Amino acid sequence: MNHPLPEKRLRIRQRGLCEYEPIWHEMQAFTQQRQPDTPDELWLLQHPPVFTLGRNAKPEHLIDPGDIPVIPIDRGGQVTYHGPGQLMVYTLADLKRLGMGIREFVTALEQTVIDLLADYHIQAHGRRDAPGVYVEDAKIAALGLRVKQGCTYHGLALNIDMDLAPFSRINPCGYAGMAVTRMRDLGVSDSLETISDRFVAHLLTNLGYNAREIPSE
Repeated sequence: MNHPLPEKRLRIRQRGLCEYEPIWHEMQAFTQQRQPDTPDELWLLQHPPVFTLGRNAKPEHLIDPGDIPVIPIDRGGQVTYHGPGQLMVYTLADLKRLGMGIREFVTALEQTVIDLLADYHIQAHGRRDAPGVYVEDAKIAALGLRVKQGCTYHGLALNIDMDLAPFSRINPCGYAGMAVTRMRDLGVSDSLETISDRFVAHLLTNLGYNAREIPSE
């Protein structure tokens, strides 16, 4: 007798363009208050220009922030840049319920970007020494997470059609001179919304979700 698989539900929220700090504090509050039966959530959004400093960030990697705000935060990793035209993917997930460790979860997020880029005939890869996704030697997606009480928040940032100039004012993710690229420069002309939908389809597969919910905001 075949038993139905337990439901692994993902609640997907399209948040639009959001200031960084309120979203960060909302993720913290969600994670603090969630219960064992709270559905996992995926927040898809963009941020106005901002540099964020992870818990391991060294000041010397912030070269010339200029008038772009700098916010120290609680994710892992070093310094990165967020701005319009970059898809922010915030993963609020219960690792135990997914049956994953953090390394496996990170790999699944990276694989989702790799699978998405493969849809556009772009070959990409991850790196064990520097989490994220790369096309040749150029970084196209940055990844940084925080795990609290077995649940993740923060997530990844995928460069779609953003201004890359601010990356020259930092050492991206702590690597001096690291090249950064975006999907637009690799020949992808689809909208951020279309790319986002494709990303979600791959994410559901790679993380093993079998039900999705899109609440009306």
